[in-house]
Amino acid sequence: MSKKKINIAVIGATGYTGLDLVFLLSKHSRVNILNLCATQNLGKKISFFDKRIKKKLPKISTVKKINWSNIDLAFLSLPNGEAQKLVKKIYYKYQNVRFIDLSADFRITDLDKYKNNYKKKHMAAKLIRNSIYAIPEFVKKDIHKYRIIANPGCYPTSIQIPLIPLIKKKLINIENLTIDSKSGYSGAGKNLEKKFKHKNLYYSTFAYATKNHRHISEIEQEFKKYTKKDIEFTFNPHMLPTFRGILTSIYIKLKKNSSSKKLRNELVKYYKKNKFIKILKLNSELGSGNVLNTNNCEISICDTRIKDKVVIFSAIDNLVKGASGQAIQNMNLIYKFKENLGLK
Repeated sequence: MSKKKINIAVIGATGYTGLDLVFLLSKHSRVNILNLCATQNLGKKISFFDKRIKKKLPKISTVKKINWSNIDLAFLSLPNGEAQKLVKKIYYKYQNVRFIDLSADFRITDLDKYKNNYKKKHMAAKLIRNSIYAIPEFVKKDIHKYRIIANPGCYPTSIQIPLIPLIKKKLINIENLTIDSKSGYSGAGKNLEKKFKHKNLYYSTFAYATKNHRHISEIEQEFKKYTKKDIEFTFNPHMLPTFRGILTSIYIKLKKNSSSKKLRNELVKYYKKNKFIKILKLNSELGSGNVLNTNNCEISICDTRIKDKVVIFSAIDNLVKGASGQAIQNMNLIYKFKENLGLK
């Protein structure tokens, strides 16, 4: 395995996700960070925004300063609708460049659903078929074939990791799933106060978007890959008065021949070679505390007082496994680096 380094740009470097990306990449032994881009605070050092970042890195500049001939990979941590415009400009002209997009621009294959969700017409529709939706644990064999990587949403990551292996093995009833997710407020980005107007924002737990959360179509689309039909589920997101972390609770009806033990055994078997997925003992209590600032996903399967009902709890850090860490894990797979390089 060669020790060659890859040259990268981080575009949207000063948001919550961008800063976590830069922090993790600054300690990654196989990358050179050539550009850190934003639209404001040009000329400032990245350490101005995040004191954790100790390495001497390029100052904040505009995208126009990038010499694309020198770039192997661009991480795009931009508002929805922006990455597609940039990728469309660069994709054919600079075939040396790969993109890992942390927005929703290449996640949704149905253009009408994208428009309904994000209130924008897609500007690079033809490129969606050239992209791969990439939860790393599910795409290891294929990811290197693509130049556009759609990094999944944070809630969908916490939901699919525990559910997809069980859906594939037909171990659970897929009618009327109830999925309840609670996230730290960093999930809403730095414009939090524009998006959420409720009182005592930083001191309260807040339920929102139960009928039409943007991530519903992403979850539906990915489930359908394995079931070939629509799965009925409700998704109830909540915002917590903590900065980072997601705890997802999934309420499931067991099939007749199934049990909580069978579900746990299947997940243990499925993820036995995956460093970041931790399956706890049956009926273990679970919170987000263990996974903060890590790329891990912890899962606990718990019996309830109703015989055929179980709850699956799943915990991730929304900014790491739900975004920047997963993006770096995807990068490691593409370039055949050790999968946990820079993420230990």
